[in-house]
Amino acid sequence: MRDFGTSDDPRVQAQLDRLGQLSLPQGRLGLDTIRALMERLGNPHRSLPPVFHVAGTNGKGSTCAFLRAMLEAQGYKVHVTTSPHLVRYNERIRLAGELIPDAMLADVLEEVLDAGEDLGPSFFEVTIAAAFLAFARTTADACVVEVGMGGRFDATNVLEPDALAACGIAALGLDHERFLLAPEEGVPQEPMARIGFEKSGIAKRGVPLVTMGELHLPQSKAAIQGVAAIVGAPLFPAGLYGAWAAKPTGSNSVLVYGEGQACYFHAPLGLTGRHQVQNAGLAVAMLRFQDKVTVSQAAMKAGLAAARWPARMQRLSPGPLTGSREVWLDGGHNPDAGQAIARMFGAGAPDPANPLRRLHLVLGMLEGKDPASLIGPLAPAIASITAVPVPGHDWHPASAFGPSARAAPDVPSALAMIPDEGLPILIAGSLYLAGEVLRLNDELPD
Repeated sequence: MRDFGTSDDPRVQAQLDRLGQLSLPQGRLGLDTIRALMERLGNPHRSLPPVFHVAGTNGKGSTCAFLRAMLEAQGYKVHVTTSPHLVRYNERIRLAGELIPDAMLADVLEEVLDAGEDLGPSFFEVTIAAAFLAFARTTADACVVEVGMGGRFDATNVLEPDALAACGIAALGLDHERFLLAPEEGVPQEPMARIGFEKSGIAKRGVPLVTMGELHLPQSKAAIQGVAAIVGAPLFPAGLYGAWAAKPTGSNSVLVYGEGQACYFHAPLGLTGRHQVQNAGLAVAMLRFQDKVTVSQAAMKAGLAAARWPARMQRLSPGPLTGSREVWLDGGHNPDAGQAIARMFGAGAPDPANPLRRLHLVLGMLEGKDPASLIGPLAPAIASITAVPVPGHDWHPASAFGPSARAAPDVPSALAMIPDEGLPILIAGSLYLAGEVLRLNDELPD
């Protein structure tokens, strides 16, 4: 399965095969295993350059991309760990600006797997331990760390206050409900309050916690405020009465960032979509409200324009899969992602600056996801729907997407079925599918 990936390097593949045998024991929650594993490895997470830690349901990966780009524009070497990977497992660990080389990847995975053999760590715990081990052994100036799922019990939450420059919480919504809404005493019961509680579990005493403030639902916002108060994290929310604000101009790809009554700057963005303005604003605010690294306004603007994040409203280049057609790719699969994609194509609230564009939709969704999360918001724009399998996974058949949806055996076949009439094509529904599309179009993430 693409979760674990394949490699042309036999040493890496041997470790990926071992990773593929791991599973999370049912009912195990907490940080005890990752802490024990890190202890056996010499606690490399305590020897990292300043860390920017980002949680959220949607947009945390894009926020990490903006952070990395702004830090690199300042001239810093930056370690990054994000998930999932799209094509190659190496994408999860970036060392001082470059994907981890196969030789080092094989070494750290083997070291972690050997050290934790009797602990029963999960795939993600091993991955994070390997990332932090590689980070500690490679010189850099800053780290950007994306939470995998939730926050409170996520393996990345082994990070301690001394290592952190700032924590951020991106857009929140319902996803991974089986894990994040599991019954537990002493936690909020309302779903979105629980989500806010889980995500804000990354908050640490004395470390700036930057949030989207009024953009979060009231129940999520209240839960975050409660956690921040309990742990002693200084809170920097967005919004009219918050510490910072971000809004789009007439273009969906220009950020206006301000603090208080002052406009700090206007900046074009390298990532497409109205929602990216808020992600960019969160990244800027995380840099602005910390004091461990210095980033100039000029570097912020240059980095925001240079940021790239594959499979998030990415226009594919002409290639063996797309030819010369306008093809967009997005891995979004939950209701909030569906709303963001719909706004990109003008299918949301009427907006003269962003008129409705008709599109052909190619969808591959995992069986456990809700087809309405994308079909509903995009409905006004859809010219046709073609359903495709998600390689290596159980997936929804065409019938799940409505009576007019048709089936194709794969993405190339789906594109061949769509008339070339000048309308854009959107391929969406799964990051696993997105990885396959990038591979087929020779656009491997680097």
